Amino acid sequence: MKSRLRGLLLEALAGARESGELSGSEVPAFVVEVPREQGHGDLASNLAMTLARIERKAPAAIAALLQRRLGDAGGRLEKVEVAGGGFLNLTFAPGAWRERLLEILGAGNDYGTSRVGAGKRIQVEFCSANPTGPLHIGHGRGAATGDAIARVLEAAGYAVDREYYINDAGGQIETLGASVLARYLVMCGIDEPFPENGYPAEYVFDLAREALDQHGRRWVDADRTRAVDDLGREAADKMLDLIRADLAAFGVRFDRFTSERDLQSSGRVQAALDELDRNGHLYTSDGARFMRSSAFGDDKDRPVVKSDGGLTYFASDICYHREKLLAGYDRIIDVWGADHHGYIGRMRASLSALGMDPARLRVVLVQMVSLSRDGVPVRMGKRTGEFITLRDVLDEVGCDLARFFFLSRKSDAHLDFDLELARRQTAENPVFYIQYAYTRIAGIFRQAAEKGIEAPVASAEAVAALRHPDELALIRLLAEFPEIVEGTAESLEPHRVVVYAQKVAGEFHRFYAKHRCVSDDVALTGARLLLVRAVGQVIGRALALVGVGAPERM
Repeated sequence: MKSRLRGLLLEALAGARESGELSGSEVPAFVVEVPREQGHGDLASNLAMTLARIERKAPAAIAALLQRRLGDAGGRLEKVEVAGGGFLNLTFAPGAWRERLLEILGAGNDYGTSRVGAGKRIQVEFCSANPTGPLHIGHGRGAATGDAIARVLEAAGYAVDREYYINDAGGQIETLGASVLARYLVMCGIDEPFPENGYPAEYVFDLAREALDQHGRRWVDADRTRAVDDLGREAADKMLDLIRADLAAFGVRFDRFTSERDLQSSGRVQAALDELDRNGHLYTSDGARFMRSSAFGDDKDRPVVKSDGGLTYFASDICYHREKLLAGYDRIIDVWGADHHGYIGRMRASLSALGMDPARLRVVLVQMVSLSRDGVPVRMGKRTGEFITLRDVLDEVGCDLARFFFLSRKSDAHLDFDLELARRQTAENPVFYIQYAYTRIAGIFRQAAEKGIEAPVASAEAVAALRHPDELALIRLLAEFPEIVEGTAESLEPHRVVVYAQKVAGEFHRFYAKHRCVSDDVALTGARLLLVRAVGQVIGRALALVGVGAPERM
């Protein structure tokens, strides 16, 4: 409706200039927006104010001229008012909203999608937990966020690839191997001290038992370095299998898994460093190699090769991001934990040093999650001894509830996830409140079918009975959905879809409490069946964009 009103305003402006009432030729940037206060129309515009300088007239005078030119816009507008400062407040006629309802119904499940992305290629890399343990609830929030971003971007017309970056090289895999070896040796009757920085959780015992079952006492007298390396890689592969299974249970898929170890062993990391070196962006200090990242906006220079010759994580990340941009993506999006905030500057600096546009990288930060039960903190999981796993949460509340709660707030805001609230099937549980709206709509159609009533074919005549302000208010809200999707795709803030779905569900529940959808009035019943069908269509589509189901029965 915003684009329609923009078109009507531009037509009125063109007419005023053709008649000589206005003399300029430039069309300035102007906004069409929902007024902050109710009673100020459906939409408002500052066009007259932006024209004042060009036309050398008072904004109120220009607004009055446009008001006369608009009239009722061929029956589309019910009221055009000039407000203080020259704002135009415009109210659509009921018929315009009924036309919009027919368009919503006609679009079906494609309603809300757009071509704003124009097929541009985007890669979303998210979750990417180190394969040293199970996914915890923080990883779950990152997985839900990245997956929802990918879904919304696809709805907005982008070509999206989902990628998981496996940090399977470096010290953490060595620590995992040393932890498994220590537990393994104790199981073999050998007194072995546990590494100070090791992983003490129960799953490490499980990995050690599996190693003993698979290899027997093979590693008891083996070279320690080789034992740690082999056990670490084997354990990481098993952890990755577990991670994949948890993500599948969470409804999250990836198009590609990229291994840091493969990047290093193939020589591609060294090739990226060689390019930086040739361009004079590396130097040696105290036996280590540094990138001159401070020359590209970072707060200091960063090491890429340690004094012992080992590569830093940053070196692998430089290669990884270089390859993503060389693959032809128009934009790459990384979903990181909020503790990686300081990493953004150095990553963008490395892209600049490689001659690539750092603006092609966008980073979405995800804060950690505090888990509680009726307000009482839940601190540790049974298998980890340190954190709550994603699987623990899925086993208790299921995929839909977990996804919804993870996405209920902006990703960089702290989230308190109350397990008891998530399980409660009451109006205070937001996901139940939304899903129940969808279920209630399915129930309305079952009720109608029991009475032998079918929704009519959508047409102007079929919806002509929709005149009540509450009916039109529902249509106005449904009309916002495409803008919500496009705004979410631009902001990369999927909680916007959740908030919108809550708003639609709330308006529908209030409507249902006041108005009968199936009555003895045949025309009104048919019209309201079409209206609630559109409401269900939008709620179902919004839930799908965040990976949450829309059940017809609960």
